[in-house]
Amino acid sequence: MKGHECYHCKQWVAEGEAHDCWTTTEAALTRELSEDLQDAYARLREAAAELGEQRIYASHKSIMFSRKSCYVFVRPRKTHLEVCVFLGRPIKAPQVRRVERPSKAKVANLLRVTHRDEVEAPITDWLREAYDFASVSPGLKTRPTSARPTSAKVQPASTQPASTKTRSADVGRVSRPGKGKPPKKRTAGTRRSTRAGTPRGRR
Repeated sequence: MKGHECYHCKQWVAEGEAHDCWTTTEAALTRELSEDLQDAYARLREAAAELGEQRIYASHKSIMFSRKSCYVFVRPRKTHLEVCVFLGRPIKAPQVRRVERPSKAKVANLLRVTHRDEVEAPITDWLREAYDFASVSPGLKTRPTSARPTSAKVQPASTQPASTKTRSADVGRVSRPGKGKPPKKRTAGTRRSTRAGTPRGRR
C-alpha cells in the first residue's frame, strides 16, 4: 500500500488520503457513535491502556495507540469500529476482515468490532502481542557476535612478549657475518698450489 508515515504522529497515511493530526481530538471522533459502539471503544481503550506505558491520541480520522511506533489504531465508523493491529505476521481468524503489508517488517491486520463483548480473547491477546512487538524497532536486525568480522591488531614492539624479543635477538646474532660459523680448513693441496704459483723472487 503506497503512502507515508506522518512525522508527528507516526501514523501510516495512504496515498491521496487527507491527514490532519494537529486539530483532531479523541472526543470529536467518538461523539457521534451509537451507544453500543461507544461502549465497545471504551472497553477497547481500557484493554489497551492496561498493557503499559504508551501514547493515546487522535490523528485525522483515527485514534492511535503508540509506543516506539503505532501498534494499534481505531477508526470509528457509523456501523462498527475498524481496528488495525500491527504485528510481524498475518492473523488467520474469522475476526480479521483484511490483511495489508505497509512495510516489510509490519503486517496490518484489520478487525471489525461492533459490541463491547467482542473485546476479549483472542482480540485482547493480539493487542498484547502488538504492544510487545512495538517495543522493538521493526526491520532492525542484529548479527550474532561470532559472525562479526574482527580486525587483527598489531602490538607495538614495547608490548610484545619477552619470548618474542628473545627470538628476534637470536635471529639477529645468527645473521651477523663471522659469528657462529666454523673456520674454513685449508687442505695440503691448496697450500701446494699456492706456493707453486708464487714466483721465487717474492718469497
